Amino acid sequence: MAFDSKKQREIMGKFATGVTVASTVVDGEKWGMTANAVTSLSLEPPLILLAVGSDSQSHTMFRTAGCFALNILGADQEHLSNRFASPGPREFEDLRMTVAETGAPIMLDAIGWLDCKVVEILPGGDHDIFIGEIQAGDCQDGDPLLYFSGGYRRIAPKD
Repeated sequence: MAFDSKKQREIMGKFATGVTVASTVVDGEKWGMTANAVTSLSLEPPLILLAVGSDSQSHTMFRTAGCFALNILGADQEHLSNRFASPGPREFEDLRMTVAETGAPIMLDAIGWLDCKVVEILPGGDHDIFIGEIQAGDCQDGDPLLYFSGGYRRIAPKD
């Protein structure tokens, strides 16, 4: 008997994650999606992984582009997480953006970013795992936006 996916979601909801916007560009069209199924994979070589739903429009865009930027959102950027979580085209016009090595859009106001070249795509159930080799990256001070138990959270200040 297969494990209940609702129970899996409930249990994994207890695992706090950071919130990112993964972004790319194909034929001049910028694309982004909110993602928290990301992790550092290897330091040598520098690799991260990004899980993307296999039947999503984002999957097609990331596969076609062969690159992505991972923009780590700060505590005050919940609105960006919500913007890039919905289906369909995404609006980038009001964001401060740049590019690095791959040409993927990088959000200058994110607390951290990684610019990655896709080096492998592996099947993972209803998602594919995009392994990105880090080409460039940077960070700045700021508290992260977190997702826990079905909602956004923030780090509490130390007493």
